[in-house]
Amino acid sequence: METIGSKISKIRKQKGMSQEELSDLSKINLRTLQRIEKDENQPSGNTLRLICETLQINIEEIINYGKIEDNSYLMFLHLSIISNVIIPLGNIIFPLILWLNKRESIINVDKQGKNILNFQILFSIVSNLLFFVTAYFKISHTFNTEILLYSYLMLIAVNTSYSVYASIKIKQNKIKEYYINPIVFVK
Repeated sequence: METIGSKISKIRKQKGMSQEELSDLSKINLRTLQRIEKDENQPSGNTLRLICETLQINIEEIINYGKIEDNSYLMFLHLSIISNVIIPLGNIIFPLILWLNKRESIINVDKQGKNILNFQILFSIVSNLLFFVTAYFKISHTFNTEILLYSYLMLIAVNTSYSVYASIKIKQNKIKEYYINPIVFVK
């Protein structure tokens, strides 16, 4: 598990800041920052707050108050999307249950869960709209529905296979937000 110092160092480098810049901007002693990053000292609450404000991140990103790391749960969270094949809206219901159950106790579940839910809600709106349009055209006999039906099935197949891909990446410890979210439903 990453230490507070290594997380600060990693985020500082990602933001392209030197230790001197961070210490100047956050108004803490350079030697203090160096000791924190080398894990020789633990930052006080005020020091950590100043560093996080300067790096423009939440303190929760640095400190995971008793949270445990469980990539198998994250994999299961992603794989729960596959339930959509059997249960209508299962791609929302099961990830929602899993997210609500462990978002406070497992690292990355809150972020991953929101990412999954936001995408799956939008996906369900689009795919169900396509399904109902297909059904309408099939009933009214006004349009060849084969293309729409194949498009619907292709959407389901891509969504299912992408969740398998994301879970494999998580097993490889490559944790990031895998789904695009043009519209945010769950904040």
